Amino acid sequence: MEYLPYTLKWLELLLRWGHVLFAILWVGNSFLFNYLDNKLNKNISSEDIDGEGYLMHSGFYYKLTRLKKSPPITYLNQLVIFKWQSYLTFISGMLLLAIVYYYNSGVLMVDKRVLEISPFYAIIISISSLAVSWLVYDLLCKSNLIKNDILFNLVILILLVLISFGLTKLFGPKFAFLSVGLIIGTNMFGNVFTVIIPNQMNIINSSKKNEKFDNSLSLAAKQRSIHNNYSTFLVLFIMLSGHYSFIVYHKYNWLILSLVAIISVAARHYFNLRGRNIHRLYILICSILSLVALAVLLLIFKS
Repeated sequence: MEYLPYTLKWLELLLRWGHVLFAILWVGNSFLFNYLDNKLNKNISSEDIDGEGYLMHSGFYYKLTRLKKSPPITYLNQLVIFKWQSYLTFISGMLLLAIVYYYNSGVLMVDKRVLEISPFYAIIISISSLAVSWLVYDLLCKSNLIKNDILFNLVILILLVLISFGLTKLFGPKFAFLSVGLIIGTNMFGNVFTVIIPNQMNIINSSKKNEKFDNSLSLAAKQRSIHNNYSTFLVLFIMLSGHYSFIVYHKYNWLILSLVAIISVAARHYFNLRGRNIHRLYILICSILSLVALAVLLLIFKS
């Protein structure tokens, strides 16, 4: 038995296992905190408390309080900061990308029926797509475009369609599909690593110095957190894409992925609104009917 291939198999197994586990923790945190922000009672007359609510889990009541000001210094030193779920999801994903796809790039990335390129150039294109996509997305978030939700989301959708289409003309269908997920996942990690956590640390450091923290840091971090929240359904769909070849290898896989993105974001929007006691059931129904319609169209127009 050759030790290197055997070792790589075990490494891949452990990384896939860890990647799924860390992603579950990350997505769970995203869902919980966004739900709490939407669900907490904000009608409170207090200089210190911004919102509060109650939960029950495992037979116990829990009181939750969102503060306007920092907690006592003793609690600042014991803060639980949710970052490693994101970091480890990204690290395990990048390691999987390297040992599975880049290591076997000539087979898993390059498809001569799509485009005849060397494995080396395929890897360079893949890495570049992650870097450029993050830079463009981050620039858009820091531009005045972010002040207009409709226009910002429209631009992001157009970019998603263009990226999805472009990647299917560069890579094999399976890796092209996966690459879209890699780009979105990298942007989500970038939000945590470059905005959310640094802003939180700045707020904590200000609190430790008994200084008033910049509220814009909280707003910017929350905005990126919401972007991540809306991306979760689509990223999970792409993570499982290896199990539905009838979509991945379809002639219009890029269009199908773009439509799934719209449907998944709409479904996520329904649940976020519901957390704020805004019941728009028609959004969820339209999402489900759209998915059914897409399935019927795929049956009629087979690749």
